[in-house]
Amino acid sequence: MTDQNKVAYITGGTKGIGYGVAKVLLEAGYNVAISGRDKTTAEKAALDLNNDADRVLGLGSDVTNLKDEEAAVASILAKWGRLDVVLANAGLGHFAPVDQLEPEKWHQMIDTNLNGVFHTLKASVDALKDSKGYYITLASLAGTNFFPTASGYNATKFGVVGFTQAAMLDLRQYDIKVSTIMPGSVASHFNDHTPSDDDAWKIQPEDIGELVLDLLNMHPRTLPSKIEVRPTRPDKK
Repeated sequence: MTDQNKVAYITGGTKGIGYGVAKVLLEAGYNVAISGRDKTTAEKAALDLNNDADRVLGLGSDVTNLKDEEAAVASILAKWGRLDVVLANAGLGHFAPVDQLEPEKWHQMIDTNLNGVFHTLKASVDALKDSKGYYITLASLAGTNFFPTASGYNATKFGVVGFTQAAMLDLRQYDIKVSTIMPGSVASHFNDHTPSDDDAWKIQPEDIGELVLDLLNMHPRTLPSKIEVRPTRPDKK
Protein backbone atom coordinates (compact mmCIF):
# COMPACT_ATOMS: atom_id res chain seq x y z
CA MET A 1 0.00 0.00 0.00
CA THR A 2 1.30 3.44 -0.89
CA ASP A 3 1.29 6.38 1.48
CA GLN A 4 -1.38 7.94 -0.76
CA ASN A 5 -3.83 5.37 0.62
CA LYS A 6 -2.85 5.76 4.28
CA VAL A 7 -4.63 7.89 6.85
CA ALA A 8 -3.23 9.77 9.84
CA TYR A 9 -5.09 11.39 12.74
CA ILE A 10 -3.41 14.14 14.79
CA THR A 11 -4.96 15.57 17.94
CA GLY A 12 -4.16 19.19 18.74
CA GLY A 13 -3.37 19.63 15.06
CA THR A 14 -4.54 23.19 14.46
CA LYS A 15 -1.15 24.78 15.20
CA GLY A 16 2.35 24.12 16.50
CA ILE A 17 3.76 20.61 16.47
CA GLY A 18 0.55 18.94 15.37
CA TYR A 19 0.15 21.28 12.43
CA GLY A 20 3.81 20.82 11.45
CA VAL A 21 3.48 17.04 11.51
CA ALA A 22 0.29 17.20 9.49
CA LYS A 23 2.02 19.29 6.83
CA VAL A 24 4.90 16.82 6.48
CA LEU A 25 2.59 13.80 6.28
CA LEU A 26 0.41 15.47 3.65
CA GLU A 27 3.50 16.20 1.59
CA ALA A 28 4.47 12.53 1.94
CA GLY A 29 1.12 11.46 0.51
CA TYR A 30 -0.90 10.65 3.62
CA ASN A 31 -4.52 11.71 4.02
CA VAL A 32 -4.67 13.62 7.29
CA ALA A 33 -7.33 14.44 9.87
CA ILE A 34 -6.57 17.02 12.54
CA SER A 35 -8.63 17.88 15.58
CA GLY A 36 -8.97 20.70 18.05
CA ARG A 37 -11.50 21.69 20.65
CA ASP A 38 -13.11 24.19 18.26
CA LYS A 39 -14.46 22.55 15.09
CA THR A 40 -14.45 25.75 13.02
CA THR A 41 -10.80 26.40 13.84
CA ALA A 42 -9.91 22.80 12.98
CA GLU A 43 -11.74 22.94 9.67
CA LYS A 44 -9.98 26.17 8.70
CA ALA A 45 -6.57 24.80 9.69
CA ALA A 46 -7.20 21.67 7.63
CA LEU A 47 -7.98 23.67 4.50
CA ASP A 48 -4.98 25.91 5.15
CA LEU A 49 -2.85 22.77 5.10
CA ASN A 50 -4.35 21.55 1.84
CA ASN A 51 -7.35 22.91 -0.02
CA ASP A 52 -8.17 19.45 -1.37
CA ALA A 53 -11.02 18.38 0.90
CA ASP A 54 -10.54 14.79 -0.23
CA ARG A 55 -7.18 14.70 1.56
CA VAL A 56 -7.80 16.63 4.79
CA LEU A 57 -10.41 16.64 7.52
CA GLY A 58 -10.82 19.10 10.39
CA LEU A 59 -12.60 17.76 13.45
CA GLY A 60 -13.86 19.25 16.68
CA SER A 61 -12.87 17.02 19.58
CA ASP A 62 -11.96 17.59 23.22
CA VAL A 63 -9.58 14.76 24.11
CA THR A 64 -10.72 14.89 27.73
CA ASN A 65 -14.00 13.42 26.48
CA LEU A 66 -13.82 9.82 25.25
CA LYS A 67 -17.06 10.17 23.28
CA ASP A 68 -15.57 13.11 21.36
CA GLU A 69 -12.59 10.98 20.36
CA GLU A 70 -14.83 8.07 19.41
CA ALA A 71 -16.86 10.40 17.20
CA ALA A 72 -13.67 11.78 15.62
CA VAL A 73 -12.42 8.31 14.73
CA ALA A 74 -15.86 7.37 13.39
CA SER A 75 -15.75 10.44 11.10
CA ILE A 76 -12.31 9.44 9.82
CA LEU A 77 -13.44 5.89 9.09
CA ALA A 78 -16.58 7.18 7.38
CA LYS A 79 -14.47 9.39 5.10
CA TRP A 80 -11.53 7.13 4.29
CA GLY A 81 -12.44 3.67 5.58
CA ARG A 82 -9.21 3.15 7.50
CA LEU A 83 -6.84 4.66 10.06
CA ASP A 84 -3.12 3.89 9.95
CA VAL A 85 -1.37 6.47 12.14
CA VAL A 86 -2.47 8.28 15.29
CA LEU A 87 -0.44 11.05 16.93
CA ALA A 88 -1.74 11.96 20.38
CA ASN A 89 -0.35 15.47 20.43
CA ALA A 90 -2.93 17.57 22.31
CA GLY A 91 -1.49 18.98 25.52
CA LEU A 92 -1.07 22.02 27.74
CA GLY A 93 1.00 23.23 30.64
CA HIS A 94 0.51 25.36 33.75
CA PHE A 95 3.58 26.26 35.76
CA ALA A 96 3.76 27.37 39.38
CA PRO A 97 5.39 26.18 42.61
CA VAL A 98 3.44 23.20 43.90
CA ASP A 99 2.11 25.11 46.92
CA GLN A 100 0.71 27.74 44.55
CA LEU A 101 -0.58 25.48 41.78
CA GLU A 102 -4.35 25.81 41.53
CA PRO A 103 -6.23 22.49 41.76
CA GLU A 104 -8.28 23.20 38.65
CA LYS A 105 -5.09 23.69 36.64
CA TRP A 106 -3.67 20.44 38.00
CA HIS A 107 -6.82 18.59 36.92
CA GLN A 108 -6.83 20.30 33.53
CA MET A 109 -3.32 19.01 32.83
CA ILE A 110 -4.16 15.50 34.03
CA ASP A 111 -7.36 15.44 31.97
CA THR A 112 -5.74 16.73 28.77
CA ASN A 113 -2.17 15.45 28.83
CA LEU A 114 -2.73 12.06 30.44
CA ASN A 115 -6.39 11.06 30.19
CA GLY A 116 -6.41 12.48 26.66
CA VAL A 117 -3.76 10.09 25.34
CA PHE A 118 -5.70 7.17 26.81
CA HIS A 119 -8.97 8.36 25.26
CA THR A 120 -7.33 8.79 21.86
CA LEU A 121 -5.86 5.30 21.99
CA LYS A 122 -9.05 3.74 23.32
CA ALA A 123 -11.05 5.32 20.49
CA SER A 124 -8.63 4.31 17.74
CA VAL A 125 -7.18 0.96 18.82
CA ASP A 126 -9.65 -1.25 16.91
CA ALA A 127 -8.95 0.64 13.68
CA LEU A 128 -5.21 0.35 14.33
CA LYS A 129 -5.58 -3.39 14.86
CA ASP A 130 -7.25 -3.61 11.45
CA SER A 131 -4.50 -1.62 9.72
CA LYS A 132 -1.59 -2.91 11.83
CA GLY A 133 -0.95 0.77 12.38
CA TYR A 134 1.15 3.09 14.50
CA TYR A 135 0.21 4.97 17.69
CA ILE A 136 2.55 7.80 18.75
CA THR A 137 2.34 10.01 21.80
CA LEU A 138 3.92 13.44 22.08
CA ALA A 139 5.55 13.51 25.50
CA SER A 140 8.44 15.80 26.46
CA LEU A 141 11.89 15.80 27.99
CA ALA A 142 9.84 16.89 31.01
CA GLY A 143 8.83 13.22 31.09
CA THR A 144 12.29 12.31 32.32
CA ASN A 145 13.75 15.60 33.65
CA PHE A 146 11.94 17.31 36.51
CA PHE A 147 12.27 21.01 37.24
CA PRO A 148 10.82 23.63 39.61
CA THR A 149 7.28 24.93 39.00
CA ALA A 150 6.45 21.84 36.88
CA SER A 151 4.99 19.38 39.39
CA GLY A 152 1.78 18.97 37.39
CA TYR A 153 3.38 19.07 33.97
CA ASN A 154 6.15 16.66 35.02
CA ALA A 155 3.56 14.32 36.51
CA THR A 156 1.60 14.17 33.26
CA LYS A 157 4.59 13.77 30.97
CA PHE A 158 6.24 11.13 33.18
CA GLY A 159 2.82 9.45 33.02
CA VAL A 160 2.61 9.69 29.23
CA VAL A 161 6.02 8.05 28.87
CA GLY A 162 5.08 5.19 31.21
CA PHE A 163 1.65 4.76 29.62
CA THR A 164 3.09 4.63 26.13
CA GLN A 165 5.80 2.13 26.96
CA ALA A 166 3.30 -0.20 28.65
CA ALA A 167 0.86 0.20 25.75
CA MET A 168 3.68 -0.74 23.39
CA LEU A 169 4.09 -4.05 25.20
CA ASP A 170 0.35 -4.67 25.19
CA LEU A 171 -0.26 -3.89 21.51
CA ARG A 172 2.71 -5.28 19.65
CA GLN A 173 1.01 -8.70 19.64
CA TYR A 174 -1.41 -7.09 17.15
CA ASP A 175 1.46 -5.73 15.04
CA ILE A 176 0.65 -2.21 16.21
CA LYS A 177 3.76 -0.11 16.68
CA VAL A 178 3.74 2.30 19.64
CA SER A 179 6.30 5.05 20.30
CA THR A 180 6.64 8.19 22.36
CA ILE A 181 8.51 11.29 21.20
CA MET A 182 10.09 13.45 23.91
CA PRO A 183 11.11 16.86 22.53
CA GLY A 184 13.03 19.57 24.28
CA SER A 185 12.51 23.21 23.27
CA VAL A 186 10.22 23.51 20.24
CA ALA A 187 9.24 26.70 18.42
CA SER A 188 5.53 26.20 19.01
CA HIS A 189 2.51 27.96 20.50
CA PHE A 190 2.80 25.98 23.74
CA ASN A 191 1.88 27.93 26.88
CA ASP A 192 0.59 30.86 24.77
CA HIS A 193 3.99 31.45 23.17
CA THR A 194 4.08 33.10 19.74
CA PRO A 195 6.97 31.73 17.64
CA SER A 196 9.35 34.33 16.21
CA ASP A 197 12.83 34.65 14.72
CA ASP A 198 14.18 34.41 18.26
CA ASP A 199 13.12 30.74 18.22
CA ALA A 200 15.33 29.80 15.27
CA TRP A 201 17.65 27.79 17.55
CA LYS A 202 14.78 25.58 18.72
CA ILE A 203 13.41 22.41 17.17
CA GLN A 204 10.86 23.42 14.52
CA PRO A 205 7.46 21.70 14.22
CA GLU A 206 8.34 20.33 10.80
CA ASP A 207 11.43 18.70 12.36
CA ILE A 208 9.09 16.63 14.52
CA GLY A 209 7.12 15.88 11.36
CA GLU A 210 10.26 14.52 9.70
CA LEU A 211 10.93 12.42 12.79
CA VAL A 212 7.41 10.98 12.65
CA LEU A 213 7.88 10.20 8.97
CA ASP A 214 11.18 8.45 9.76
CA LEU A 215 9.35 6.27 12.30
CA LEU A 216 6.67 5.40 9.77
CA ASN A 217 9.29 4.45 7.20
CA MET A 218 11.24 2.27 9.62
CA HIS A 219 11.44 -1.41 8.71
CA PRO A 220 8.52 -3.29 10.34
CA ARG A 221 10.93 -5.43 12.35
CA THR A 222 12.40 -2.40 14.15
CA LEU A 223 10.71 -0.20 16.74
CA PRO A 224 12.29 2.94 18.28
CA SER A 225 9.87 2.98 21.22
CA LYS A 226 11.13 6.08 23.08
CA ILE A 227 12.83 8.96 21.28
CA GLU A 228 14.45 11.94 22.99
CA VAL A 229 15.07 14.92 20.72
CA ARG A 230 16.56 18.29 21.60
CA PRO A 231 18.02 21.37 19.92
CA THR A 232 21.57 20.85 18.69
CA ARG A 233 22.73 24.00 20.41
CA PRO A 234 20.89 25.72 23.27
CA ASP A 235 20.20 29.41 23.09
CA LYS A 236 23.07 31.56 24.33
CA LYS A 237 21.66 34.59 26.12
